[in-house]
Amino acid sequence: MGRQIGVPGAVLAAVLLAAGAAGCSGAAAPGGGDAKPSATRTAQPPEANPDSKPDSKPDSKPDSKPDSKPDSKPDSKPGGGDVLPGMVTAAVARTRLAALKVAPVGTMAGYSRDKFTHWAQQGNKCDTREVVLERDGSGVTRDGECRAVSGSWKSLYDGVAVTDAAKMDIDHMVPLAEGWRSGAAGWDPARRKAFANDLTNPQLLAVTAASNRSKGDQSPDLWQPPDKSSWCQYGRAWTTVKSTYGLTVTEPEKKMLTTMLDTCAS
Repeated sequence: MGRQIGVPGAVLAAVLLAAGAAGCSGAAAPGGGDAKPSATRTAQPPEANPDSKPDSKPDSKPDSKPDSKPDSKPDSKPGGGDVLPGMVTAAVARTRLAALKVAPVGTMAGYSRDKFTHWAQQGNKCDTREVVLERDGSGVTRDGECRAVSGSWKSLYDGVAVTDAAKMDIDHMVPLAEGWRSGAAGWDPARRKAFANDLTNPQLLAVTAASNRSKGDQSPDLWQPPDKSSWCQYGRAWTTVKSTYGLTVTEPEKKMLTTMLDTCAS
């Protein structure tokens, strides 16, 4: 057996006392974890968005400019007796119509409404549809989610008076499909989104669902508002939108637009 070395009792007691003091100098977290919590990233709650599926990122960088402030005063009423914003005079519309490029009807290959993101968020829980309903109506009241719950509207296309917002559609003056076959097929997603949610130009209008669905995606040579008193505004609005976005027209379309502009008083 090896030689045993004796340790004096006083020395052994001192060693044990020192070890106990070192063990109590820092309190351990329960479960042996780090006593100082690590920095964690708090997830932000998603923004309330009634149109979240088609427009989950309305303010993405490529589209921030055309969508963040599509109209400095989106709730302002159009002036001069017009029901649409951004209208030009008949004389200006004739000049713009003459300058539009005439081309055959384009292909619908690759078209999808989903490629024109709508309705975009416009702030305060309101999407584009609700903004147009308030703008085009009278005495419109909204609920906490910005949905129109009362008000009255007069549809430009057929002259019908409506007091139920559910019976109103928001029409794209130049339909999305018509935009596609006259130039929008070559646009990027940001420009298509701006086109589909344009509150500055005469592109969006609250009309009866019946008249909007009768129109479908047809151009003026194939469909005209049944109320002929609206033709002047319709012709000016259609021409303005096509001119603003650099879209083409067909010969029959241009001829009918000329007829509509000829109904204007000046």
